[in-house]
Amino acid sequence: MKPQNPESFQLIHLDESDEGSVLERVIKKRLSDWSWGDVRESIRRRKVQVNGNLCLDPIRKVTHKDVIKLWNESLPKPIEATDIRIAYVDEFLVVVEKPAGITSVRHFEERNLSEKRRQLQPTLEELVPLALMHYFKRQTKPRDDQDPTPKRTKRIPVSPREFKDIRSEERKNLEHKLKRLNVIAVHRLDRDTSGLMLFARTPSVAQSLIEAFKHHRVIRKYHAVVHGHPQQQTIESTLVRDRGDGHRGSKPPSIDTPDATEQHAITHIRPIEKIGPYSLIECQLETGRTHQIRIHLSEAGHLLCGDAIYCKRADGSIDKDSSGAPRQALHSATLAFDHPISSEKLEFKMPWPADLHRWLTKLRQSN
Repeated sequence: MKPQNPESFQLIHLDESDEGSVLERVIKKRLSDWSWGDVRESIRRRKVQVNGNLCLDPIRKVTHKDVIKLWNESLPKPIEATDIRIAYVDEFLVVVEKPAGITSVRHFEERNLSEKRRQLQPTLEELVPLALMHYFKRQTKPRDDQDPTPKRTKRIPVSPREFKDIRSEERKNLEHKLKRLNVIAVHRLDRDTSGLMLFARTPSVAQSLIEAFKHHRVIRKYHAVVHGHPQQQTIESTLVRDRGDGHRGSKPPSIDTPDATEQHAITHIRPIEKIGPYSLIECQLETGRTHQIRIHLSEAGHLLCGDAIYCKRADGSIDKDSSGAPRQALHSATLAFDHPISSEKLEFKMPWPADLHRWLTKLRQSN
């Protein structure tokens, strides 16, 4: 493959002419000296991100707002079932520790994707049944009357991509078992956000949990590292899908015109630690709108470290991020709620994952 540039990656900013095109075509359009084979190989070898997220699908459709990053070196492999830790499970619900780099659920526009393309980059909702299968296998203990001699067991796939290597009869049996472990997402985390996430195991429990979120009976606390030193405050605004430049944002109070996409959003901010020009803060959601925390922090003048989208303001100006964060420094650290069946009070906490922990340690040492 031809060299890209002396830096570790190069950026490609798309424009109106790229709207509705596919990933491989817009890359080839910019890099005319690359062959189609070069382009597809870079995607296959995990060297391409779209809006900061790894993309392995060469025919993924793009929009004019997308930013493509081409890396010189391959990025880490996609998330697999064994990368997902089960924090709690019973017959009604599951709490998992979501790694960064995986979409929570299928977007509406992806509902008609072929099975092959779904398997290429599964969502967390699609991987949790496999994760549960691995979890239950680890929890199984031999009975007292069982022969202690180790027996050869069938290997459980770690990703839907491996299903193609399983014999037809075994695959059908596996798919039947997985269907009984299907889960239902009752909220979402951004692809690049890590942390605790809740799934229901039955439709009735899903509806009960969705109602709990709707009426603010679920406590969600995030840890974030931001530019500047925000004070303890509550940020409240009306979010709209397009603030004027194609990105989500808060609707200016001076605009009275109704917007069909507008949603009331409330975020409570509490400072925890000052780290030189940065701050570690806690963000508690009262509402859970798309990109709510990232938007509120950016608009308050405290850009989330590692945020590649909301570093751009509605007026076109750019907030420079020199923090060196490996991704957006946002983590769902606490999740608390009453069990929908037993009413038992449940609370879960998850520390910073390894990538952000390492970065945060270096940030403290350099400041």
